[in-house]
Amino acid sequence: MDIKQLKNVLEGALFASEQPLTLNHMAALFNEDAAPSHAQLSKALEALEEDCIERGVELKQVASGFRMQVRREFQPWVARLWQQRPPRYSRALLETMALIAYRQPMTRGEIEQIRGVAVSSNIMRTLQEREWVRIVGHRDVPGKPALYGTTKSFLDYFNLSRLDELPTLAEIRDLTNLEPELDLDPAHEELEPISSSSGTASNAEEVDQHSSSENSDDNPSPDTATDELIDDFESSPQDHTESGDSNEPTR
Repeated sequence: MDIKQLKNVLEGALFASEQPLTLNHMAALFNEDAAPSHAQLSKALEALEEDCIERGVELKQVASGFRMQVRREFQPWVARLWQQRPPRYSRALLETMALIAYRQPMTRGEIEQIRGVAVSSNIMRTLQEREWVRIVGHRDVPGKPALYGTTKSFLDYFNLSRLDELPTLAEIRDLTNLEPELDLDPAHEELEPISSSSGTASNAEEVDQHSSSENSDDNPSPDTATDELIDDFESSPQDHTESGDSNEPTR
């Protein structure tokens, strides 16, 4: 099979698939004696990517594989095909998600210590139901608290293939310029102070400042990291449903 025909087969498969496809998935589409090599598949994918340069769709590689999706700049028009409003998440939830993304693995208590407020069980449950975070282990301390980390679904949702593609501090826009653009849900903000056993807010701020000074070169601060992730969420080219259950890209 020549590259042109292989490219067309892969394009059809990527449009039909509900999930990203890996090279192994693509190779399995063919009979064993006629299966293309990974090198041939990669070459066909490169040709497909070039074909999409001036089109409304693009070939995107994410953590789970390759997928065809609507380009971000055309999302405002395509989104009108769906009447449901995208789900709105509180700033507390997005701050928690950003902390886990940039400082994983970490426990719920460590998140509370940095934020200075208690983390609602609903927040952790929502993040796990969305399959954005999962328990990756347990801290070897009394009580064995769960350690949380991000998932491939989190990377897929934000069009990332690896964690090192998260925006760095230098790439994040100024917080004062971004603040008016955010469409947050203030009704669900977490304002409950943490108990004295978990540390005071002032102590948490000292811990946060100390941690930020040690990691400023590699990790953005939780607030600015949250804002960049919110911005990515608001402009995501994917199809958001009101229930927030769909992780599929808009086609």
